[in-house]
Amino acid sequence: MRLFAAVLPPEDAIAELAVEVERLRRLPGADGLRWTGRPGWHFTLAFYGEVADDVVPDLSARLARAARRTAPFELALSGGGQFGRGRALWTGASGDVAALRLLADRAEAAGRKAGLRMEEHRHYRAHLTLARGREPVDVRPYVELLRGFAGRSWRVSELALVRSNLPGSGVRGERPRYEAVGRWVCAASG
Repeated sequence: MRLFAAVLPPEDAIAELAVEVERLRRLPGADGLRWTGRPGWHFTLAFYGEVADDVVPDLSARLARAARRTAPFELALSGGGQFGRGRALWTGASGDVAALRLLADRAEAAGRKAGLRMEEHRHYRAHLTLARGREPVDVRPYVELLRGFAGRSWRVSELALVRSNLPGSGVRGERPRYEAVGRWVCAASG
């Protein structure tokens, strides 16, 4: 199964972001982007790709340990940016981003220790993907609007292992479906 570790924002934070995304979708050229649906809004911490069923228990145990070693922390959705010359538009995070980075490092290490082939380690950049373009798109107006976005703060208290079910029908516009297959409480005392 195709898996990744993530932080899932709470519904009220997602609702705030949805209002902002509706503003973005009214900008000229917005129909040229593939917008991520609300169920797909998450902060990916570590992408594992295809994971054999027999590896999932070990990965899960290691993620549980990573969560236990992490104290809950405050985070908020805020700002925005782009990757790949407009191929991806995202909103970022504010608050205890250092704690989010540490959790991402621990989730990556869990994958490596479980024997998964991980890409070369890169400095974690907190982002929640809002839209993608097949071709480079000038997303500067979108980034400019997102610059002033500041959602409410919430307490991150959980690490999730998420399964990504890719579209298989071939229907244009069909989106991946995501389901949490494991959740662990962040339990270290600050």
